[in-house]
Amino acid sequence: MLLIGNGRLITRDKEGTFFENGCVAIEGQKIKAVGATTDLRKEFPKAEFIDAKGGVIMPGFINMHNHIYSTFARGLSINNYHPKNFMDILEGQWWRIDRTLNLEDSYHSAKIAYLDSIKNGVTTVFDHHASYGAIEGSLTQLSNAADELGVRTCLCYEVSDRDGEAKMKAAVKENADFIKTSGERRDDMQKAMMGMHAAFTLSDKSLEHCAAYTPEGVGYHIHIAEDIADVYDSLAKYGKPIVNRLYDLGILGKQTMAGHCIHINPHEMELLRDTNTMVVTNPESNMGNAVGCPPAMRMLNEYGILMGLGTDGYTNDLTESYKVGNIIHKHHLADPNAAWAEIPQMLFNNNPQMANRYFEKKLGVLEAEAAADVIVLDYKGPTPMTKDNYNAHILFGMNGGAVTDTIINGEIRMKNREVQGVDEEKIWHDAQVQAQSLWTRINS
Repeated sequence: MLLIGNGRLITRDKEGTFFENGCVAIEGQKIKAVGATTDLRKEFPKAEFIDAKGGVIMPGFINMHNHIYSTFARGLSINNYHPKNFMDILEGQWWRIDRTLNLEDSYHSAKIAYLDSIKNGVTTVFDHHASYGAIEGSLTQLSNAADELGVRTCLCYEVSDRDGEAKMKAAVKENADFIKTSGERRDDMQKAMMGMHAAFTLSDKSLEHCAAYTPEGVGYHIHIAEDIADVYDSLAKYGKPIVNRLYDLGILGKQTMAGHCIHINPHEMELLRDTNTMVVTNPESNMGNAVGCPPAMRMLNEYGILMGLGTDGYTNDLTESYKVGNIIHKHHLADPNAAWAEIPQMLFNNNPQMANRYFEKKLGVLEAEAAADVIVLDYKGPTPMTKDNYNAHILFGMNGGAVTDTIINGEIRMKNREVQGVDEEKIWHDAQVQAQSLWTRINS
């Protein structure tokens, strides 16, 4: 039995229950009870106790769209790389990186990404991997890293025609193999999807090949209309918008997740809604790539699409995406009322709903029988925190660096900012050595 108490407790349950001095009782991999600290300490007097010291206790964050393979891009300078648009960014940076990645690169970049997730209070990560320099076994490298760090994760490999038919088929096989492997697990810690890059790098034949190796109950993780070039490609080659094309090929559906959806029209929004397809927006990445601002407020409010929030490899700190998501739509729409409610709805309500289309234990809430994924943040606040304003405190006062304790699946993964059970300094050192090796190979 483990108790985490003496903090302001945000449960995220349907009633929005908030405790001024609350406590979470954990038994095994699930939450046993939530309540006042004094009450639960009396009920479970022999339990180990983590003292939040007046900070904030809340459910762990869920990252619905990440790219672990981007980890070693930080600080990288690529010879003769001067992008003028998004296609230049893909060709000159990301595809050049992933064509150079070997299995060791994938493993060490994953160790860092999962470590950093723990330190930022992220307890579940949906990743979209690419390493065309070493396809076979690459998802196993990410899986091993996730197991070693104890992070809940859903993995897929980015299928694309960009390096030829043989590698496209190898990528499909990598997905299919990991879908089978993860499906044999019973710990509810790893799941799998069929990954796809984007429509403009996939022929109809390749999409059909993906579908042939995707079992019932598994969906697709794909980028849609991240850049206007994707739209033009679909219209020129197939005479139809991207979402219509994917609908015709049976790619959309409840288990499918579409990243970005920046340049889509109202009819495409209707198709996403009517097929119950999930959409993930990634505000920092969109701004960084200068690809535009998605009609996220319209998709969410007018069409009722289940929309979540991701980082797209830009960061492992979801509070950053919360902050940027809050202001990008205000700026884009010139509306000071935009995104106040919508972005926290995506992050705190929709991300758990989306994740639970794959994971069995209830995520994103602190209540009896839910997954024991809990974080503690060192935050006092200059003004009172209440049931009605705690989102504003998170938005304006907290960041990933405030996380002191991270519990995932009932296991303490970080305690008082010390990551447990791993040699953190060795992970950082090994990653820096491996990153330098990758940089040398990219520029050789």
